[in-house]
Amino acid sequence: MYALADCNNFFVSCERVFRPDLEGKPVVVLSGNDGCVVSRSNEAKAIGIKMGVPLYQIKALVEKEGVVCFSSNFSLYGDLSDRVMTIIRKHTSRFEQYSIDECFFNIDHVPAERQKAYCEQLVKDIRKGVGIPISIGIASSKTLAKVASKYAKKYPGYHGVCEIRTEEQRLKALSTFEIGDVWGIGRRAKAKLASAGITTALQFTERSSTFARNMLNKPGLLTWQELRGQDAIDITQLPMKQSITTSRTFASAITDQALLEEQIANFCAHCARQLRTQKSVAQQVYVYAHTSAFRTDIEQHYLSELVHLPVATSNSQELISYALTAFRRSFRKGVLYKKAGVVLLKIIPESAVVPDLFDEKDRDKDSRLQRVLDHIDDRHGKRAIILGSQMRSGDSTIVYRNEHKSPLYTTDLRDILTIKTN
Repeated sequence: MYALADCNNFFVSCERVFRPDLEGKPVVVLSGNDGCVVSRSNEAKAIGIKMGVPLYQIKALVEKEGVVCFSSNFSLYGDLSDRVMTIIRKHTSRFEQYSIDECFFNIDHVPAERQKAYCEQLVKDIRKGVGIPISIGIASSKTLAKVASKYAKKYPGYHGVCEIRTEEQRLKALSTFEIGDVWGIGRRAKAKLASAGITTALQFTERSSTFARNMLNKPGLLTWQELRGQDAIDITQLPMKQSITTSRTFASAITDQALLEEQIANFCAHCARQLRTQKSVAQQVYVYAHTSAFRTDIEQHYLSELVHLPVATSNSQELISYALTAFRRSFRKGVLYKKAGVVLLKIIPESAVVPDLFDEKDRDKDSRLQRVLDHIDDRHGKRAIILGSQMRSGDSTIVYRNEHKSPLYTTDLRDILTIKTN
């Protein structure tokens, strides 16, 4: 049996750990640059705030309902995630972290009749030890476990844990579970299935395996098998991303070339790290920057450069070098750049790289150095070591709007929580 642990409204829950006065109040966390809502408390959901809605569109509602807004504080969220995952690891011999707030773990070492109670105690331990509320779903497949976790989150009567163990439980759970909410079913797949009259997960499983494969190819077949209780998906073997993007709309337009180059370097390094995480390399780098399309009073310019790499790579230093060279070719002085980004394209497995006979780089040495740098980052926090071309200091408010950012309670001694006694 699998268990899927999912932190409830994770970013909001992280903020509430140090602001218990916000329990029961509508709270939202905003995306980078304070743009859109990326996490909502149940109270914020209840008053109609949708995921992804731009902050400016709900300003009146925020003021009327007294909604508390926070800027994203990823250092805090990452640290609290590590604490949650560390506790869970101690309870299993097989652990797979899926995202910052979700992980799968095996509980076969616990007798079947005690698994629900065992996970309920784990929910209590994490709430007490870290302060984060979590929900756990138990089932024979990962996809069913995710279904169960959603029910655990939705209904308080489950005490944080829902299990789908019997065939009767499976049929009942899937009969009211919308097909678009199933793990692996995106908007296009949902639309395809809707055209065939399928709106629930149960209706999908009642069709044949041939239908599932013809409609949604192999990924759809795997989802169909998982919903029928078969363990078919290995998250370590999910298809790699075919392109990786990092971009940013700046708080105010930027004309300074050095500052823009720092941003391009940061974006590129972030993309490169994602490449290495999925054990892949990129054959192309696309760099862009442009002015605001809404400003009719300024010179409009769209900087756009595509670089074909002689040898596919995931090395941050190499990718940044290519990106900055391309950026410098098209940069215009005096232009008010409002947004910039980096896209890595033509991504292939690192095992598929074909060596170039005339390549003068010592790629083994570069790979060893990159692994050491990644290890230091993993151990001491992101950006513990960065390249000289990346931004380390300066006034970040010029680039990023984060007017509602909370302190770094657990990762910076200057922001450590102060307790006052009477």
